[in-house]
Amino acid sequence: MTTVSTPDAGQDTAGTGQDTPAGADAPTRGTPTGAGSATAPDSAAGRGAPGAAAAGEGGPHARRFGLPVATALVMGNIIGGGIFLLPASVAPYGTISLVAFAVLTAGAIALALVFGRLAERHPRTGGPYVYAREAFGDFAGFLSAWSYWITTWVSNAALAVAAVGYLDVLLPLHGSVAATVTAALLVQWLPALANLAGTRYVGAVQLVATVLKFVPLLLVAVCGLFFFDADNLGPFRAGDSGALGAVSASAAILLFSYLGVESAAVSAGEVRDPRRNVGRATVLGTLGAAVLYLLGTVAVFGTVAHDRLVDSSAPFSDAVDAMFGGTWGGTAVACMALVSMVGALNGWTLLSAQTPYAAARDGLFPRVFAHRRRGVPTAGVLVTVVLASLLTVYNYTAGSDGVFETLVLVTTFTATVPYLLSTAAQIHFLLSGRGDRVHGPRLVRDGVLAALAFGFSMWLVAGSGYAAVYQGVLFLFAGVLVHAWMSARRTRTP
Repeated sequence: MTTVSTPDAGQDTAGTGQDTPAGADAPTRGTPTGAGSATAPDSAAGRGAPGAAAAGEGGPHARRFGLPVATALVMGNIIGGGIFLLPASVAPYGTISLVAFAVLTAGAIALALVFGRLAERHPRTGGPYVYAREAFGDFAGFLSAWSYWITTWVSNAALAVAAVGYLDVLLPLHGSVAATVTAALLVQWLPALANLAGTRYVGAVQLVATVLKFVPLLLVAVCGLFFFDADNLGPFRAGDSGALGAVSASAAILLFSYLGVESAAVSAGEVRDPRRNVGRATVLGTLGAAVLYLLGTVAVFGTVAHDRLVDSSAPFSDAVDAMFGGTWGGTAVACMALVSMVGALNGWTLLSAQTPYAAARDGLFPRVFAHRRRGVPTAGVLVTVVLASLLTVYNYTAGSDGVFETLVLVTTFTATVPYLLSTAAQIHFLLSGRGDRVHGPRLVRDGVLAALAFGFSMWLVAGSGYAAVYQGVLFLFAGVLVHAWMSARRTRTP
């Protein structure tokens, strides 16, 4: 099994222009000639893709992530700021919402295992884009890259807006629109600058942010168990809906909380020994996030009375106040939330540039996205943060909160498009009987996991709602025009 041998390279395999270990499949320019088979790789020349020795690719600021940082990237991107609101969001459905947590966790782990298996064969930057293109050709790869890119920059804008809400607890900003907008933009651009400084700094910021936010959250979750009072739980099933309806309704709220399981796969080209570490980081990061979600929710359920929790706007603050008394919980939770969201923005900013980078290397995105410095696709970072900034300014100045919330819901749909295509690619490899991609003894296990992950992805689509699916499809169709333009350019190029 061939692995990446350079420990701190932010660069590509020599001579190919691809983030591919020796012996791994190189991405192709056109549609694969067989059912998922790859043609011989063509040169990066003429596509605007930087070569292995391109200036600025390596150096002291570009460094591959080890297993701890890759795991922190997955956990940090899954857990943004949602954990601070989730207990109150699902409280109206009763403690049956914990069942939805368990189901979602099982689906997320199945998806994580599928990404790990796919990354063993295709340990390249781009993750879901690479898998979809290898199995189904250029168009499927483009749709995966396009929809994932939409997810990242809209999510970044949403995280920034949410972060300002917590910052307002520490520094009141509501009196000035200008101050609020400035704070939101600052929260987005600081992680972007960390990314532009190089992958070495991205990893450092991500690891520190992960530790700083998880330690206090774990303390709250664990301490909450000592103050747990069953009388606070309320009914198992609240409301008039049946058990299945309550689970589905609460799951729809929790769906967004598990987006990010693909983080290590998307950045596989920046992970040391990706064939081994991407799968491990994905599973460990997903399990870590799931444990923190469940412990935190149970602790809040058991420390805050149900009737109060239903109307709470800061459930973790209320839990801390109930455990230790006083009103300092709001300030403490606001600090934790800010660290959590900045860490999530740091990781999502990197991911927002990786998939367009991989697609641009294959001529499916504008070639400007293929430019890298210090191991980071700088154009992708800049374009993404500019788009997210414009959306943030629009949110604060146009007074169209409903439009913004709809766009946030759209990200749940757009994120599942790469999930569906990736799991379908794994099913394709399994059913096609291609021995170079499937290990016989693991055929049944891999098939079951792929089917579960596909079903989980379909559930994500259904849970995002009719309006989000409608808007998301419009976003995808807009991308078709971009694909037509890029396809025509490649056809004209000799």
